[in-house]
Amino acid sequence: MATLDDVRRIARALPGSEERATTGGAAWFVRGRLFAWECHPWPSIPDDMREIIASELVVGVKVGDPVDARALVEMAPEVFLRTTTAWGEPKVAFRMARIDADHLGELVTEAWRVQAPKYLRREFDDAEAARGADLPRG
Repeated sequence: MATLDDVRRIARALPGSEERATTGGAAWFVRGRLFAWECHPWPSIPDDMREIIASELVVGVKVGDPVDARALVEMAPEVFLRTTTAWGEPKVAFRMARIDADHLGELVTEAWRVQAPKYLRREFDDAEAARGADLPRG
């Protein structure tokens, strides 16, 4: 089961990422722009979604397009919540107990990419390319 420590580890590896404590829990920013957060059962969230968020760990991330968010929900409705609030769209929220580690890494990294400035994305991509060049070939 994925934990907030997993999100922390992934976010720490992303250039310019910082964690902040907010009234809703932990949140991760890149150059002041929110990209991932621990969901809180705010009154503005629909009742059925608020019940899930109140009873288990749910994390939200920014996505590039509302179509991407809908596709994730349709692909795995047992993992992704259909809606939370209209604020901060486009975004998607997911149940940490039901997400696998690889998908968590992809979601957090892609959310960071959506919010990060070009120079940080370039820095990250260059580092990833260098790591790939260091892998043994066979």
